[in-house]
Amino acid sequence: MQTVQVIDSHTEGEPTRVVLSGGPVLGGGSVAKQLAVFRRDFDWFRSAVVNEPRGNDAMVGALLCKPVNPRAATGVIFFNNVGYLNACGHGTIGLAATLAHLGRLGHGDHVIETPVGEVTVRLLPNSTIELENVPAYRYASNVPVSFYWEGKLRTVHGDVAWGGNWFYLTSDHAQTLCARNIESLTQFSWAIRQAIERAAITGDNHAPIDHIELFGSPSRPDADSKNFVLCPGKAYDRSPCGTGTSAKMACLYADGKLALGQQWRQESIISSLFTGSVRMEGSALIPTIRGRAYIIADANVLIDPADPFRHGIRV
Repeated sequence: MQTVQVIDSHTEGEPTRVVLSGGPVLGGGSVAKQLAVFRRDFDWFRSAVVNEPRGNDAMVGALLCKPVNPRAATGVIFFNNVGYLNACGHGTIGLAATLAHLGRLGHGDHVIETPVGEVTVRLLPNSTIELENVPAYRYASNVPVSFYWEGKLRTVHGDVAWGGNWFYLTSDHAQTLCARNIESLTQFSWAIRQAIERAAITGDNHAPIDHIELFGSPSRPDADSKNFVLCPGKAYDRSPCGTGTSAKMACLYADGKLALGQQWRQESIISSLFTGSVRMEGSALIPTIRGRAYIIADANVLIDPADPFRHGIRV
């Protein structure tokens, strides 16, 4: 019986499961190199931890690993129901809350290494955590994507942007962004993603675009925008999405609609909220995201070698 110690949290409604012990040994080197070992040799562990019967499609896993930078609190590899994430904003906030819960992080700034670079977390009062993300930028603007929806050919226009993951962001969708429409929003966003793949539209260096982000008017009076974010495994993000909000702010800045230091309040499809801003560091645009995270479980996940579904269920 393999025992995996985990702590679960949610960040503005989106779950994170941090693996504290019992995970695979990935060797040394950069977090990106350790991710390559994880993907090649231990993908079964990814599925076992976050997929049914132990998890669900919305669950994001976070495997602690050895950082290269001696100043870093930890390295981390994020994963979900179908694969691996370059970075994860809500997951990093959840990870920081978990490490604080364990007494491993206190007040001040803490560096965390991800496969795509270092980020910084800062613990604030009232379960609030601030994340200074990797640089964000818009790669392409007003990109048309055509697909059939409800028997008719539709074309939407949107931006391709990087915020730690690759996003296609659009307000040109004519959909009503509310929780009762989650099923249809999922199908609509999935149709966009499939059309993007058919059209071979990519990010920089031919990177696949695996997140779709729809925007509309907010429901909350304290928000600037509301979004619906479809993640790579066809699950929707319950939080406003940290990397997605970073990508959105990069697009706003590129259009002259967001000034340096100006707050952007992003509402999620379930009406939770991230507050963000951007600053320049040399020629790089650095996004900061602030949100709340709460610890919800401290548990041992058991993997029984006799269990036919020990490596998770993915249909």
